[in-house]
Amino acid sequence: MNRDQLEGNWTQVKGKAQEKWGKLTDDDIDVINGRAEQLEGKIQERYGKSKEEARDEVNQFCNSCNC
Repeated sequence: MNRDQLEGNWTQVKGKAQEKWGKLTDDDIDVINGRAEQLEGKIQERYGKSKEEARDEVNQFCNSCNC
């Protein structure tokens, strides 16, 4: 799955995202709604990561999902 497909498959993968990034709240997950940039921003906010680190994590997540 690529970043563009994340939004379309969000219903199926949001549980996996919350498992991976446990500090994301249900409200965060609702706000993100499959938008990769929103996910990156929330990862930066909750985990204190740089933009590049967050982008890399989201890319790895997208590549690892088999949805």
